Amino acid sequence: MFFARLFTLALASGLLTIPASAQERRPPEGSGAPPSIAERTKNLKKMDGFFPMYWDENAGRLFVEIPRLDTEVLYATGLATGLGSNDIGLDRGMATGARIVKFERAGPRILMVQPNYQFRALTQNPAEAKTVRDAFARSVLWSFPVAAAGDGRILVDYTEFLVRDWNEMAGRLTPGSYRFEAGRSSIHLPGLAAFPKNTEMEAELTFIRTPGGGAGGRGGG
Repeated sequence: MFFARLFTLALASGLLTIPASAQERRPPEGSGAPPSIAERTKNLKKMDGFFPMYWDENAGRLFVEIPRLDTEVLYATGLATGLGSNDIGLDRGMATGARIVKFERAGPRILMVQPNYQFRALTQNPAEAKTVRDAFARSVLWSFPVAAAGDGRILVDYTEFLVRDWNEMAGRLTPGSYRFEAGRSSIHLPGLAAFPKNTEMEAELTFIRTPGGGAGGRGGG
C-alpha cells in the first residue's frame, strides 16, 4: 500500500502551458434554481481567500466558491509528500504541472476550461486571432455541478476533482500492479490554505496492490 499527499494551487497570475487532454465528467443535472451560498454553507467551516473554501466535516466534502467566471487563473499541481521509494521518481515537493484555466457556466454545470495557448496569433487583427483560435481545440478538464449560487458567485463541490489519481500515479508504482483506492483517500484538511492571491488545496491518496500484481517494493503492502 502506498500513500501520497498531492496539492493544487489556484493563483491570480498566468503562465503559458501545453494543453492537457480533456477529462469530461457529467454529473446529474437537476431542474430548479440552486440554493443560495449562504443557505448551502450554513454551519460549514469557511476559509476565506482568493477562492473561498467551505469544509463540510460531517460529509467530508470540500466546497469552493468561484467568485468570477471567465477569468483566467493559474492551476498548478504537485506532490506534498514522497512515496518512500526513490526508484519510483515521485518525490516530495515535486511539481507535476501548471495550466492556465478559467471557469465557464453551462446551465447547471461549471466547466473548468483550459484555453489552447500553445497555438495563438500574435496579431491585433480580430479575424486572424479568431481563425487561429478556431483551428485548435481547447480542453475541458472537469465539469462541476452547481451546488449553490447568488450575486454572481458560484459554489461547487471540489471533492471528486481533488480526490482522484489525476497524475496517473498508479501506473508508475512498481514492482507490482496498483490501483487508486477512493474509499481510503480524502481531503487533507491541514493542507488547505486560503490567501488573498492564491488558494491551496491538498488531498491524501491511497494506492493498493491488485491481486496477482506481484510483490510490492518498499512501501508496498
